[in-house]
Amino acid sequence: MDKGYPEPGQRLKSLRAERAWSLSEAALRTGVSKAMLGQIERGESSPTVATLWKIATGFNAPFSLFISGGMPCATPATVVRSEKLPLWQQRSATMQAASLFTYDKTLGLDMLTVELAPGGISESAAHERGVIEHVVVTEGTLMLHVDNKGYPLLAGEALRFEADRPHSYHNQTQARVRFYSLIHYPLR
Repeated sequence: MDKGYPEPGQRLKSLRAERAWSLSEAALRTGVSKAMLGQIERGESSPTVATLWKIATGFNAPFSLFISGGMPCATPATVVRSEKLPLWQQRSATMQAASLFTYDKTLGLDMLTVELAPGGISESAAHERGVIEHVVVTEGTLMLHVDNKGYPLLAGEALRFEADRPHSYHNQTQARVRFYSLIHYPLR
């Protein structure tokens, strides 16, 4: 991870402390085993993208809190040139995700850039009530499932959906799929 950003384990430990959750409570809410959560907190295990999504969802926290490299949303106008886009920050065999703009508390927005390998699939549990996601495909063909209904999206197409229900992203082709994910969390 880049210097200046908390490691996922540090962020997990901090969120647990803020909520006064035991490892058992965090495991129950995230669907990630107590042993794995402990290993992540101690830096003994590097979580996959799927595991980080489960943790973020269980804590009702923005995904970008767990990864580095995004441009902060501190100013109204921030220009990001393609050569300065973040390197992939979290990788798994099938999915790579990076924060393009880190979570903005004022707007309740998180913006990620995501890549799925050929045949790759990523399943997401329901986010907290009121979360809306916008997916914009920039390369390839993405099959997005929301409540078991499939939406095939080609490059240049987008879908806005209520993410407080189970959803999944599937690359059914032999070419990579790239897309942006703009997640809007309810303001607190």
